[in-house]
Amino acid sequence: MRTALAPYPWAWTLLVIAALLLAAWLANLLTKRVLLRGLRRALRATPLGGEAHDQDVQLRVIPRLANVVPALVLAAGVSVVPGLPEQVVTVVHALCQAFIVLTVALSVSRALDLVNVVYERRPNAADKPIKGFLQVAKIVMYVLVAISIVATLIGAKFLHILTGLGAMTAVTMLIFQDTILSLVASVQISSDGRVRMGDWIEMPAQNADGDVIDISLHTITVKNWDKTVTRVPTKYLISESFKNWRGMTETGARRIKRSLYIDQGSVRFLEPGEVARFKRFALLDDYLDGKENELREWNAKLAERGAEPVNQRRVTNLGTFRAYVNQYLANHPGIHHGMTTLVRQMDPTDHGLPLQLWCFTHDVRWKPYEDVQSDIFDHLLAILPEFGLRVFQNNSDAPLDVNLRRVAATAGADD
Repeated sequence: MRTALAPYPWAWTLLVIAALLLAAWLANLLTKRVLLRGLRRALRATPLGGEAHDQDVQLRVIPRLANVVPALVLAAGVSVVPGLPEQVVTVVHALCQAFIVLTVALSVSRALDLVNVVYERRPNAADKPIKGFLQVAKIVMYVLVAISIVATLIGAKFLHILTGLGAMTAVTMLIFQDTILSLVASVQISSDGRVRMGDWIEMPAQNADGDVIDISLHTITVKNWDKTVTRVPTKYLISESFKNWRGMTETGARRIKRSLYIDQGSVRFLEPGEVARFKRFALLDDYLDGKENELREWNAKLAERGAEPVNQRRVTNLGTFRAYVNQYLANHPGIHHGMTTLVRQMDPTDHGLPLQLWCFTHDVRWKPYEDVQSDIFDHLLAILPEFGLRVFQNNSDAPLDVNLRRVAATAGADD
């Protein structure tokens, strides 16, 4: 055939090129149908290629590896094609080598993604995520691959270009400043566990208030309670303050810290008849009996010294109500009784006297927590008048306007 095509040298060259392309295609087909099918079967026996990830292995890693074979065939066969200029052969060799390096790098990148997927199946994966470290490995690999491709295409040596880049260290650090800071932050986050997958964090400066759903090299993804998504730069987690509610979840208790604002004008001493009436509250039996004995002894000592009755101590409605609230919390089924529970008076304000409740629920979920808190304050607001106390509340102008109209209407009728 070569003798027959001798008058047409370009035809023989085209025929050899076509044969070479056909050989590359057959090599690719053979690789995917035979060799890589056996590789898939081998991978299925490993965590990287189990039933759950077999599709990922087929669609991401294996086809890219199969593309290496035809490139090898073309690189090896282009030198035997007759009539091709030396420059063309050199360029094809360089392009095939660059393609092979890039293809292997992309396959390794996909394999690292699968490593992360398999790692996240571990029970303790949320405590120490490795996604950030894998991303660093990818960045280093891609930088080396880029240098290798450039060296191959321009005909230079890899080490020469790498050495030349050493003089550009300052520029490189400036370009990759965010990546370096993010890497440091990722190492600290992974080592001390300050943020883990599933944590509820609050970071008002970044409008983040919700669950952490992803931890990567450059960003922490937070799904807020309003279903929006906020991405916080990883480096901010070591340079800015934030609140992590994980301790609440691990403890199994959620704090209630809320006040009732008492009208100070309603605070007074209780009359003996009122004290007797309060004994019908089962929660006040021990308090009133103990208080009665304490005051009797105190007042008896005052009488012996001939002190005026004004110096005597008496039971107050606010003190009795505070004792009632303490006992009510101590017997409430929604309160965690193994943690601090107290009812205390805060400094008076222009909105009344704050009576603060400090306690913990034993259910940290949002709805049950709010239900318990609302149940407690519903009861306390409803029973407060029994103690002769009033909640401080600013009057609105609507009732005043109605009253003025009524007064004006009455005055007009009298006229």
